[in-house]
Amino acid sequence: MDTMKNLYFTLIMLLIIGCNETKTEIMAEDTSINKKWWKEAIVYQIYPRSFKDTDGDGVGDLKGIVEKLDYIKSLGVNAVWLNPIYSSPNDDNGYDVSDYRNIMTDFGTMEDFDLMLKGMHERGIKLIMDVVVNHSSDEHEWFKQSRSSRENPYRDYYHWWPAEKGKPNYRYSLFDENGDAWKYDAQTDAYYLHYFSQKQPDLNWENPKVRQEVYDIMKFWAEKGVDGFRLDAFQFAAKDTTFPAFPKEDLQKNFIKYYAMQGNLHGYLKEMNEEVFSKYDVMSVAEGAGRNFEDAHNLVDEDRKELNMAYAFDGVDIAKPEGYSLKHFKDVFSKWDSAFAKKGWLSIFLSNHDQARLVSRFANDSNEFRATSAKMLNTFILSMRGTPYCYYGDELGMTNIGFETIEEYQDIAAINGYKKALKEGEDMTVFMKNLKFSSRDNGRTPMQWDTTENANFTIGKPWLPVNENYKEINVEAEEQNPDSVLSYFKKMVNLRKENPVLIYGDYTLIEPENEQVYAYTRILDNQKMLVILNFSDKEASLEIPATFLIKNVAINNYPNYNTKDQTVLLQPYQSIIFSLK
Repeated sequence: MDTMKNLYFTLIMLLIIGCNETKTEIMAEDTSINKKWWKEAIVYQIYPRSFKDTDGDGVGDLKGIVEKLDYIKSLGVNAVWLNPIYSSPNDDNGYDVSDYRNIMTDFGTMEDFDLMLKGMHERGIKLIMDVVVNHSSDEHEWFKQSRSSRENPYRDYYHWWPAEKGKPNYRYSLFDENGDAWKYDAQTDAYYLHYFSQKQPDLNWENPKVRQEVYDIMKFWAEKGVDGFRLDAFQFAAKDTTFPAFPKEDLQKNFIKYYAMQGNLHGYLKEMNEEVFSKYDVMSVAEGAGRNFEDAHNLVDEDRKELNMAYAFDGVDIAKPEGYSLKHFKDVFSKWDSAFAKKGWLSIFLSNHDQARLVSRFANDSNEFRATSAKMLNTFILSMRGTPYCYYGDELGMTNIGFETIEEYQDIAAINGYKKALKEGEDMTVFMKNLKFSSRDNGRTPMQWDTTENANFTIGKPWLPVNENYKEINVEAEEQNPDSVLSYFKKMVNLRKENPVLIYGDYTLIEPENEQVYAYTRILDNQKMLVILNFSDKEASLEIPATFLIKNVAINNYPNYNTKDQTVLLQPYQSIIFSLK
């Protein structure tokens, strides 16, 4: 009897231990991934000036976005990043803000904004706002007061250098035609600092009053229900206000080295987090990730209590008119993934409002290969670890417009860059070739909705010309074509949303030396996916390890694929994702 009791007791204990072990395994699986909505977001970036115009003035507006909310929802994306819509004199298309709590008249009214936000939330779409606080407009009331006298209470809202001390040490300006970031202002016989255009004076973040003003502005929008903030040029916000001498030539070539992550920037972000981010369930990301991985981790590691994710430019800076090395491309994205594999979080993107069109830069915008290569690039963006950012029109495979003369450009960076190049005696043929390839205006042409005049972007004269290929590349045509870039984009978005492995899974590069094919695995627990991308206009092949057993094809931008033994044979720009056993 005692033997039976002991046996029974042993069996019960084994069952309990087994259940606890299983429970422990389940708990470990559940807690090993630090899930956040902003990690699972697929961000669709809208340049409002170019999305949809409803009043015929040739400029996109908030009502236009409202009109197209069902289209945005149909993409499957679940967040929108909206470029600045605040009151602005438009020296830099809204990145020169004159009133942070009002809507630019070009875009509509606060009522339009409220309607847009409500419509997004009703469709399960979150809104990320641009916050432009490295600088303001020179027409902002703060700067008007600041420049009025040296004794004005707003004087220290900006960086001033009294002329009697002589001209301050050189600072490079990204948008100034002379490349000089100090502008003399006769009214108070002093120079003010502007890292961007003369009409974008830099705010003095060393002044606690400025910081509090910014936090109050962010709270204003968060209280309205905004779901996140993207901090424009914020890695430059902190300065050494003694303005020591920097080597001029090196400063122009390597301004990140001298401008990024200076002074008490981390202190300001911690303060911002405590004042704003910690009080709302908002996403936070800053433009730029500093000078190195250490800088980036210090910005975004969770225990730092600063930002949610890094937005690094190493990847988008690779593309050149003469082409680029796929090995270099793979190296950059693989190193960033490796650096953030265990801690922190990344953004994944190949285009935005400051870049030309991705298919024209990283793939092939010829009639033969445009659609296929655009699908391939979207596969890459949506299959990497990190939060993907998809720029409006890239879901259609929109291309560079290819301006030939400087008179066609609207962008201040292009216009003043041209003037500076002329003054410095550059080869203007080379300059114009580079501008045609990389100008920001390429990525800002109006959205191509259908085949009617101006692609149905506006009934007026568009602020930038519509690309002439709109009759072939447009939403209406692509929605009706199951083989279009748009149709494929929607499938790829759904694939990512339905497979956590594509969000949280480990990334491992395959054949790093292959100059045609970019291949990698994504693995999470028992789910394994193999991503294979042919970045060339030639047939290519990839030998996959014998341990990789193909279960099925998750997505393919061609009707079929070919294999020979353990080798996958790829058509030009073919992209395939396999589920593995």
